[in-house]
Amino acid sequence: MTVVAGASSGFVVFLLLVAGVVLGSVVIKAAGRRAFRSLQETVRQQQSGVMPGAVPGGNSEGNGLMMLGGLLIIIPGLISDALGLLMLLPPVQKAVSRYAERTVERKLREAGPGTLGDAFRQARMHRPDGKVVQGEVVRDEPGDAPQGPRPPLTH
Repeated sequence: MTVVAGASSGFVVFLLLVAGVVLGSVVIKAAGRRAFRSLQETVRQQQSGVMPGAVPGGNSEGNGLMMLGGLLIIIPGLISDALGLLMLLPPVQKAVSRYAERTVERKLREAGPGTLGDAFRQARMHRPDGKVVQGEVVRDEPGDAPQGPRPPLTH
């Protein structure tokens, strides 16, 4: 933006920033409306007994990526604007979507079977150093008098 301001004027930079906010807002709003219409259509199909996705024309893919593109356009800066505009192109959306899907699938395969709670428990039990930190719960009540330093915790 400083390069643009140096080449033209501060007013041009201000117009670019305002245009980015307006364009990004329009893109996010359109993607949100499209996602809401898709959700309504899916609910209608489920209520009528038709399998969701069986009726063509309900392309809901890319709404999140369009919103991301709008957000990148809103963020001040020419690089974020360029990335945001790229995210609005369907071929780029498909490529990013495929990459994200492959990455998530790979991470899920590496995680192995189990639930999120199991993973959390395993992460807590298997610390790298194998140590367990002992402690005690001390509750200070509002009317308690201040105490001196507490003794160190021992094994």
